[in-house]
Amino acid sequence: MAVVDRDGRVVTANDALAALLGRGSDGHGLTGRIAADLVDLASDTRTWHAYREVLRGRQARLRCTRRLKQPDGHSLWAQVTVSPLPEEERAVLISVSDISARRELQARLRHLQMHDPVTRLPNRTLFFERLAAALEAEAYEESGTGRIGLCYLDLDGFKAVNDTLGHRVGDRLLAAVAERLTRCANEAGYARTATPLVARLGGDEFALLVEDSTGTEQLADLADSVLKSLQVPFDLSGQRLSVSASIGVVERHAAGTTATALMQAADTTLYWAKADGKSRWTLFDPERNAHRMTRQALSSTLRPAVERGEFALEYQPLVCMESGQVRGVEALVRWNHPQFGTLTPNRFIGLAEEDGSIVQLGRWVLATACRQARRWQLDHPDAEPIFVSVNVAVRQVWDSDLVSDVAAILAETGLAPHLLQLELTESAVMGSAGRPLQALQALSEMGVGIAIDDFGTGYSNLAYLSRLPVSVLKLDGSFVRGFQYEGGDGSAAPPNPADEVVVEAMIQLAHRLGLTVTAECVETAGQATRLRRIGCDTGQGWLYSRPVSPDRISALLTAAACPQT
Repeated sequence: MAVVDRDGRVVTANDALAALLGRGSDGHGLTGRIAADLVDLASDTRTWHAYREVLRGRQARLRCTRRLKQPDGHSLWAQVTVSPLPEEERAVLISVSDISARRELQARLRHLQMHDPVTRLPNRTLFFERLAAALEAEAYEESGTGRIGLCYLDLDGFKAVNDTLGHRVGDRLLAAVAERLTRCANEAGYARTATPLVARLGGDEFALLVEDSTGTEQLADLADSVLKSLQVPFDLSGQRLSVSASIGVVERHAAGTTATALMQAADTTLYWAKADGKSRWTLFDPERNAHRMTRQALSSTLRPAVERGEFALEYQPLVCMESGQVRGVEALVRWNHPQFGTLTPNRFIGLAEEDGSIVQLGRWVLATACRQARRWQLDHPDAEPIFVSVNVAVRQVWDSDLVSDVAAILAETGLAPHLLQLELTESAVMGSAGRPLQALQALSEMGVGIAIDDFGTGYSNLAYLSRLPVSVLKLDGSFVRGFQYEGGDGSAAPPNPADEVVVEAMIQLAHRLGLTVTAECVETAGQATRLRRIGCDTGQGWLYSRPVSPDRISALLTAAACPQT
């Protein structure tokens, strides 16, 4: 301790203070010295001002931590307390405590708290602390590139190592991977201002954080070096292991981004790398991410959209290729989304099948289409009744009682069963057994038509086809596109002979099995002529009509019922 006068000079000091400061063992040697210099109270403005206030009697006390350097170069951490003495003394008391051991213990505890015990790398907590600091404005505004990059890495098949060889081998592998990642980071940081931070985020997930990155090329080079480094087999106490990794790479301006946004982008990109085949790195793609976000937005609103009445049906005519008359229509669902506008089935049917909402949506489509078909029949009694064809997903057969649903809807709407056709894709129908096959048999016995959609692109199990209760084959449009007769300038274009051979063979096979054939995507008169010549029964496509509203179909039926003059 030392007594200091109002001018800041030591009046008296004990021997312990002199020893602590490395200035001998006699406190008298400190008398007359400027106390602020002895215990470093003038090194920052804030502490210096507080110290002066205590000296003047305007502040009750000051306590601060200082790193004090002794004359021999040795340094220590000290806690300095400045307290006023009674007014008549006109002095303050400075006491100094050596807290080096406590600081060292705190540092050790923090290191244990902030580092992974298996790999000795910074852990998730320290990683996010560094990331948050790097994204603070003052960290990138004054110097550096103002950009930040991240390689988010996951080992491929690491679970199999743990499951087959045990966690001890797994931990040794993680430690070996950490060493190679650290080496890659050190090489990447050579001759640069900062070395990338390598951290283990948990499990077999690692991250390499690049502050002040120079662009995507730097991150791509780092990801490449990591993949090459990990491709070399690991030798773990005689156990030779080969692993690969998938890496999501994100690089962007630090301004305007957050730790959460950066990690979400990295996590998404890592998922892409896994989905694209693993053992690779993938760069974040804003357009691909926007598509993913759109899928999520659509998926989360599918079920409520049915209840809100956001769906509508359009109908595309199915035309007899011999007479040109409309024999039926295919019901095609549209989603009038309040944010994304009108969406066609390819944007949401897959999502509906994934989350199961296809059952609710499919039931609505079926009921709406049957009701509309019956309305046309009642409104146009002089016209030949047309059938309505409705697409059915295989999940509707498994997750609902499709037979009961169809029977109830036909009874409710009054539509005759033969005026309803259900379309299932070839991949869904071929190889069907158990419940799906029983449902198709029951529907066929009820009088409902069964059509195989996109025929020729799936399993094409022709032997099994004869045992299915199918009445119609719909040829996939990819075959019909080879039937072009005219080029874009009106000149003749040679047809694809292979398409004609394949299609003619399928039509002949279908007819021998007692089935009719519908060609999809008929767009030109040349295609129609050729299909008609080889025996195709029905056509569907823009040559005849695009999908249209129910009113347009009514107009077609009115025109067909009126006698020609």
